[in-house]
Amino acid sequence: MGTLYLVRHGQASFGANDYDQLSELGHRQSVQLGRHWAERGLVFDAVITGTLRRHQQTWTGIAEGAGLDFQPLAWPGLNEYDSEAVIRAIHPHPLEKARSAQEAPELYRHHFRLLRDGLAQWMAGTVSPRGMPSYTEFVAGITGALDHVRATHHGQNVLLVSSGGPISTAVGRVLGLSPEATIELNLRIRNSAVTEFQFNPKRHTLLSYNTLPHLNSKEFDGWITYA
Repeated sequence: MGTLYLVRHGQASFGANDYDQLSELGHRQSVQLGRHWAERGLVFDAVITGTLRRHQQTWTGIAEGAGLDFQPLAWPGLNEYDSEAVIRAIHPHPLEKARSAQEAPELYRHHFRLLRDGLAQWMAGTVSPRGMPSYTEFVAGITGALDHVRATHHGQNVLLVSSGGPISTAVGRVLGLSPEATIELNLRIRNSAVTEFQFNPKRHTLLSYNTLPHLNSKEFDGWITYA
């Protein structure tokens, strides 16, 4: 049996003009994850990442913390859906900006209510967000990566760095979950969280989901983030 470690990127830049960029905390989360694995002697035989900057920067942080020198395999099928396009597909008007700290929490919740609704309609095929693949094509990119791991890395430790959407979709496929359950997994996955699959040439099996073993200490209070 091999083990596949699926890591969601570190904290990105939610609310900024360019989300696809790790925050300073996101970099520290990634470095700490690499350091945690190095302290436990975990060695990877292969690394696969999406092609977004936040994926590549997360891998750079992990490699820094673990002292690794890998050239990862870039896999575009592991890239995240465009959340703004998903929301625009059901809410074409610009979202309201918070004018005060008091308004921010409710507008944040409104954003994710729209995202949940938009994802459900995209997965059902009732909307086609501009510039995005169909949900069937999105799933194919992820299952293609899982197929590649099973076919190529039997008995090995493989690291996969991606985003919440692809990772929750992978878990949903392995467990046979409904679209609604997959969305709930997606919206609860934390930055730099680790999900583990065991695998053989025929199948993947879920071992753990959305864990933060590298932040399980008092000194990392305040490091746990979701967006």
